[in-house]
Amino acid sequence: MRHLFASILLILWLPLCGWAQTLQTVRGTVQDEAGRPLPGVTVLIRGTGTGDATNEQGNFELKADFAKAPVVLVVSFVGYAAQNIPLSGPESALVVKMRTSGMLDQVVVSASRIEESIGQVPVTVEKIDQRQVNNVTTPDLVAGLARFKSIDVSSSSMLLTSFSTRGFSSSRSDRVIQLADYADTQLPSLSSNFGNLLGTPILDVASVEVVHGPASALYGANAFNGVLLTNSKDPFKDTGLTVRLRGGNRNLLDGQLRYAVKLGERVAFKISGGGIRADDFTGRNFDATSKLLEPANNPAGSNLGYDAVSVYGDAGNTFGATGGALNGKTVFLPGFSEADLITDNNPTYSVKVSPSLAVKLTEKIKATASYRYAATNTTFQAASRYRIVDAGAHQGKLAIEGRNWVVRAFQTRDFSGKRDPLTDGSYNLGFLGGVLQLQQATGANGQPVVDANGAPVSYATRYFGTYAAAYNQAFQANGGNADAAALSARTTANANAPVLQPGTQAFKDARDRIIHNPTPGQGARLILRSVLSEASGQYNFNSEIVDVVVGGAYRRYDLGSDGSLLEDTRESGRIRNYEYGAYAQASRAFLDDHLKLAAAGRVDRFQNFGTAFSPRVSAVYSLGAEKQHNFRSSYSRAFRAASQDAQYIRLDVGRAILVGNVGSGFRGYTTGLATQLPGILAPTRTADLAALEYQSPGLKLEKVNSGEVGYRGQLTSKLFVDLDYFYSAYDNFIATRNFIGNLDGSRPTPAQIGAAAPFRFANAALPTRVIQINTNVDQTVKSQGAGISMGYNFGTALTLTGNYSYNALITKNFQPGTLSFFNTPEHKFNLGVDGLLLERKLSYNANFRQVSSYTFESTFATGTIPSAQVVDAQLGYTVPKLHTTVQVGGTNLFDSRNFQVYGAPSQGRIVYAGLLFDID
Repeated sequence: MRHLFASILLILWLPLCGWAQTLQTVRGTVQDEAGRPLPGVTVLIRGTGTGDATNEQGNFELKADFAKAPVVLVVSFVGYAAQNIPLSGPESALVVKMRTSGMLDQVVVSASRIEESIGQVPVTVEKIDQRQVNNVTTPDLVAGLARFKSIDVSSSSMLLTSFSTRGFSSSRSDRVIQLADYADTQLPSLSSNFGNLLGTPILDVASVEVVHGPASALYGANAFNGVLLTNSKDPFKDTGLTVRLRGGNRNLLDGQLRYAVKLGERVAFKISGGGIRADDFTGRNFDATSKLLEPANNPAGSNLGYDAVSVYGDAGNTFGATGGALNGKTVFLPGFSEADLITDNNPTYSVKVSPSLAVKLTEKIKATASYRYAATNTTFQAASRYRIVDAGAHQGKLAIEGRNWVVRAFQTRDFSGKRDPLTDGSYNLGFLGGVLQLQQATGANGQPVVDANGAPVSYATRYFGTYAAAYNQAFQANGGNADAAALSARTTANANAPVLQPGTQAFKDARDRIIHNPTPGQGARLILRSVLSEASGQYNFNSEIVDVVVGGAYRRYDLGSDGSLLEDTRESGRIRNYEYGAYAQASRAFLDDHLKLAAAGRVDRFQNFGTAFSPRVSAVYSLGAEKQHNFRSSYSRAFRAASQDAQYIRLDVGRAILVGNVGSGFRGYTTGLATQLPGILAPTRTADLAALEYQSPGLKLEKVNSGEVGYRGQLTSKLFVDLDYFYSAYDNFIATRNFIGNLDGSRPTPAQIGAAAPFRFANAALPTRVIQINTNVDQTVKSQGAGISMGYNFGTALTLTGNYSYNALITKNFQPGTLSFFNTPEHKFNLGVDGLLLERKLSYNANFRQVSSYTFESTFATGTIPSAQVVDAQLGYTVPKLHTTVQVGGTNLFDSRNFQVYGAPSQGRIVYAGLLFDID
C-alpha cells in the first residue's frame, strides 16, 4: 500500500511544472427568475475540470483560456434547467438567469456509462439529486432510498442496510452492485455492502443514481438486479466548509464534515467524513424457527422447548430408544436472547474519513488520488446474526480521466476488529450461544460437574439428562400423559440443571473467553481479512455515424477469515479468486435525434464458472418538439455468480453446516429423513432411502433474461410521469438446499446416518451432517413487476410526489426444501411533499410509505414480514448571515412496526435536532 501511494503522488505531481497557460478571469452572478441570487450553483467550463460554485450572493469567479474561443460555461443547479453560455472573451459582470426545470432536464451517467438526458435513457433509472439527499432522514443514506419507486431496502440493524430492485431482496446486497465514484463499496469477506459505510460521506454526495434490473452488459456479473452509483462533489467546483451536527433519541450523536479548497488553478484538496453513534435496535423475535430450517422444531411455547428465531444456543437433542418415552421426540435447551449475548445496551456507531487530492495534469486531464477508512459497530444478518465490533475497511483509489476516457484502480482491505485475541472483536451470535452450552457445568456448590468416570459434563449434557429422567418419571406417574410429563421435566431441568445464567460472573467469563477465541468449534470470533483489487478503463469514440463506448476490468479477491467463516485457514493463507471482462456499446440517433438505438455486450471470464456473454439492446423514441414524451424498451441478459462467501463458506451453525459448492457437487438424502430417523436407520431399510436421494452438481452461473418497456414524460410544464413494466425469467436460479450427506461430497450409508444423529453442534467432527449449500434449481423462475412515479411542481413552495411499485414472483411450485429469497412486498406506495418558503429560508419535506406484508426467506430465518406504514419528515430554517441552518426531523415518527428483515429488529422511531453550517 505504501508503494502504491508513493507512485500515485509521483504521477500527480510530475506534470505540474511543465503546464503553463494564459488564463483570463470570468466573473458573474447567477439569479433565479425573480432576480434573487442563487448560492451553490455550479459553473463549469465545458470539456475541462475547471469550475466554481456561487457564494451566498450568487457570485462566481473562474479563470479560462480563450486561445481557442469560444469558451462555453455550463451553469447547473438542482431544480433549474442547465444553461450553456458561450463566451468569446473574459467577462467581469456576467449575469445568468436560471429557469425552473422539469424532471427531464436531469443528466445521468449510470444507465449507459456516458452522460445523457434522463428522458432518453434506455432503462429505468432513478436519480436522487443533492437536495433530495439532504432530505434523507434515516441514519444511513441507503435506508433513505425506500421512498423512491421500486427500490426495496432491508435493514439488519440501524446502520446496516442493503438495497435491491425487482425482487429477490435480502439483508445482504449480493444481487446488486454498489459503487462510489465507480469503486465497489463491499466488504469482500462478506460480499456485502454495509449500507453506506464505505460509500461517499453524506456531505460529499452530489447525486445518487439507481439503475433498475439487469446491468451486466456494462457492469459485469452481479449487476443482476440493479446498480447504485454515488457521485461525489468535485473539489474544483464545490469548495468551502460544511459541518452538520445532530443529536436525538436513543442517545443519537451525529457529526459530519466536508472541507474542499483549491490550491491554485491546478490542484484541489478535499476531506470528508464523520461519525454517528446511537443505541441500536435489538432482535426480539421469539417465534419458532421455520421447519424448513429446523425440521425437528416444536411449536412456540412447547414444554419440550423450541428453536426460537432471536434465541441462540437453544439446540435440540432427538432422543432414540435409550430416551424411553422420549423416543423420537426432540428436546430443545433454553437459549440466550440477542440482548443477553450483546449486553451493554447494544451500542452502534459508524465512522469514516475520506481525503482526496485532485490534480489537473493538463487542461483536459485530471488525476485524483483518494483514500477511505471506515469502521463500525453493528449487527449483521446472513446465515447467522453477527456482532460486528470495530470492523471496517481501508480503500485506496487512483483515477485518471480525460475528456473521453478514464482509467481507475482501487484496492479494499477489510478487517474485523483488533487482531489481539485479548481484546474485543467481531463474533458469531449463533456460535457464542452454542459454545456457551458446551462449557463444563458448575454445581450448586460452585464445583465443576463430572460424570462417574471423572469426565467433564457440559451444561447441555446435564440439562438433557435431567430432563429425560424427569420426563420418564412423570410420564409413568401420570399414566402416559405426554403434556404433563413435558411440563414436569421442563420445570425440573430448569431448577436442577440450569444453563449458564446471563448477568452472572460465570456467564461473563465464559462469554468473554468464547468471543475472543477464533478456533472453529471452540470460539465465536469472526475474522475478516480479505482483499479486493480492481483495475478498469473506458474509452468513448464519438463520431457523426455512431457513438461507441469500450471498456474492461480485472478483479481479484484474496479471501481470508482464518477458518471462522470460509474454508481458509491461517496456515493455508487467503483463497484467491478472479474474474475479468470487456464490454462495448454502440448507439446512434435517428430522425433528428428523436429515435435512439443502442446495443451493448460484455464478455466475462470467471475462475470458477467459465465464460459468459451479457447483451443489451434498447430503443428510445421521443415525441414532442422538446422531446417531452419518451418511450423506451430494452432486452437484457445478465449473469450472477454466487457470492464469494457462498462459493467458499464453511460455517457450522449447529443444525447444519454451510459448505461452498464450487467443486464436483454433493450426493445425499433430503432432510425429510430427519423426521424419520428412528424408523429407517437399519441397513435392512435401505430401500426406503432411495425415495429420498438427493444429488447436486457444482454451482453454475445464474442467468436472467429480462425485457422492459417504459414511458418517461413531462405531461405539462409542472407534471412529470415515469412508468415501467418488466418481465424476467431466471435459469440456473441459485437457491439453498438442505440435505443429509458426507462433507466430502459422497452419499452416506445408513450406518453413517445413524452414527451422526442427532445432527447438532456437538457432532461437528463427524463426516455426516445436515449440509446446506447454494445450488442451481433445475427450473425456470419467472417474475414481473411495474412501477409508476409522478411529480407535480406547484412552484418553489410546494412539490407533490408519489410512486407505486408492484412486484410478483410468478413461479410458485419450487422444489421441496428450496428457498427462493424473493423477499419483496407485492405492493409499495409512497407519497411525499417538499418545498421552500419564506424566501427560501424555510425548507420542509415529508414522506409517507406503506408496504404490504410478504414472506421473507433466508438461511437464518424464514417468516412473514408484517405490513408497515412509516412517516418521515424534516424542517430546516436558514440564517444566511450566519451560514447556518437549524434542522429538526425524524424517521418513523409514529414508531410503527417497521420490520424489513425477518429475524432482525423493527426499525423504530428516531428523531433529531441539529445545525448545518455551510461556508463557501
